[in-house]
Amino acid sequence: MVRNPAAQTAFGPMLLAAVEQHEPPERRLVDDDLAEPFLPARMRWLAGATRWSLPRRLLIAASQRTGPGLWANLACRKRFIGDKLDEALEAGIDAVVILGAGLDTRAYQVTRRARIPVFEVDLPVNIARKAATVRRVLGSMPLSVRLVALDFERDDLLTALAEHGYRTDFRAFFICEGVTQYLSEDAVRRTLAGLRAAASGSRLVFTYVRRDFIDGANLYDSPTLYRSVRQRRQLWHFGLQPEEVQEFLAPYGWRLAEQAGAEQLLQRYIEPTGRDLTASDLEWSVYAEKE
Repeated sequence: MVRNPAAQTAFGPMLLAAVEQHEPPERRLVDDDLAEPFLPARMRWLAGATRWSLPRRLLIAASQRTGPGLWANLACRKRFIGDKLDEALEAGIDAVVILGAGLDTRAYQVTRRARIPVFEVDLPVNIARKAATVRRVLGSMPLSVRLVALDFERDDLLTALAEHGYRTDFRAFFICEGVTQYLSEDAVRRTLAGLRAAASGSRLVFTYVRRDFIDGANLYDSPTLYRSVRQRRQLWHFGLQPEEVQEFLAPYGWRLAEQAGAEQLLQRYIEPTGRDLTASDLEWSVYAEKE
């Protein structure tokens, strides 16, 4: 199997979630009891070491040197998505579709609360890794979770989902967290075109990085990150500007309902904890509804 550099980025967000479990409940940004068990052994050891305050602070500080504010952004985007998913589950949605699922545990959290199908979509290497991880941690794959191997740059999303039991009359909740920047614009648009057939009342949450970062016009105090993802490895390709999001979504039948950047994330999630964290305006979270 060909190694895909983007596939290797699945570990970072789950390490963050695992480390956050060692914060006191009133200071914790993410609640995820499966995060640490889902990590590979070497990362479980690292996450376990952060049960002590000093190693935890050092790890967070190290992440800040790569991209100031990105620890808070990654944690808060998970909270933002979780809040919107909670609302959708309470409203009685029919299915959850996680695009670029990586090692995310959200599907297995959903199975504790609702008997609805959950589709996890990702590159074949990540799907194979996810299947092995779930068997190791949970013993077997929950019947309601379907793993869908797909290359967003080449494959048709709707066809792949349909082959695993997805129906276009589902009022679905689509999650695309930390994915769009790794795709070409054609792949992002093709993904949205596949979601055009989603039933009215479906909901979509996705994140994006700002296009002026991709273009190198504004580095958002993150030159180390820019060198890594744009100059050395060319991992990130796609970006948007906040004022463009509604126009970008409209042709695919989605209405922008809410966006959250650094200011909103700080007020909603960071300030109530009293933690001394900053957020970056580099990445934004979007919530949209199907018309």
